[in-house]
This record gives sequence, structure tokens and C-alpha cells, in this order.
Amino acid sequence: MAKQKTLDDLFLDTLKDIYYAEKKILKALPKMKRAASNEKLAQAFEKHHGETEEQIERLQQVFEILGKSARGKTCEAIEGIISEGEEIMEEFKGTPALDAGLISAAQAVEHYEIARYGTLCRWAKELGMKDAEKLLKQTLDQESKTDADLTKLAEKTVNDAAKASEPA
Repeated sequence: MAKQKTLDDLFLDTLKDIYYAEKKILKALPKMKRAASNEKLAQAFEKHHGETEEQIERLQQVFEILGKSARGKTCEAIEGIISEGEEIMEEFKGTPALDAGLISAAQAVEHYEIARYGTLCRWAKELGMKDAEKLLKQTLDQESKTDADLTKLAEKTVNDAAKASEPA
């Protein structure tokens, strides 16, 4: 008979999922930075690259807390989100709408991460993993701030530039 799966198993499985996702995001961010024509957007991608490195380190600490090696599990969701972002970069290259599309793609990533980290925080709390919860909450807060910063950038300059005839 198969072992009954528990919240501990689901927590570890989801942790592997987001670890894989963060590694994929780390590779995608430099491409997004190069594609951005808006300097503030390029800087935002650069900043988030550094934050993603920190987030991967925090995930590795959570794996250590669990006594497990840090290993990812293929995350089909992030593969799809990144693929959509690549399509936007290809289809809108050189157009005023590219930066708005890049923000849209980046926010799809952020929203996925917010969903994952929010769930992991809740489960860590339920499982009494205070140290893991604290690390995951730091990342959740960081992801939420990045999402809000991208929204502000879109509203202040990028969306208006996307309506124009010249890239921002």
C-alpha cells in the first residue's frame, strides 16, 4: 500500500516547485532587462535579479531546516509563464508596447510566486516551522513589494508610453 501523503509531504513538494521556479526566473531576468527600453524598468529587473538570488538562498535555508538537500521539481506553471514572456519579447520587440508587455509578464511571475509563498507560509505555520515561516515570509513580502513597484512603474510611465508611437 502506498504511503499516505501528509501536509509535510505537500510542503516539501511545493518547496521544490518554487525552488525550481526561482532558478528559472533568475535565468529569465537578464533577458528581460536587456529587452526593456525604459531605464527604470531595466533597473527594476536588475534589482529583482539580486533579490531572486537572496530568495534562492533563503529557500536553501528552508531545505536545511527540513534536513533535505535543495532540489527543484519541474514547475510547469513557471515554464508556461516564462514562455509567454518570451513570446511577448519576440512579438513586441522594438514597439512602444514592449515594456508594458514585459511588466505584464513580470507580474504574472510575481503573482505565481506570491501564491506559492503565501501557501508555504501558512503551511509552515500550521506545521510549527517558525524559522521556515520567517524566511518564507521575508520572500513573500519582497515579492509583494516588487509587484506593487511594477504596478506603479506601469501606471506612471510605461503604459502611457505604450500608447505612443515611439518606445519610452
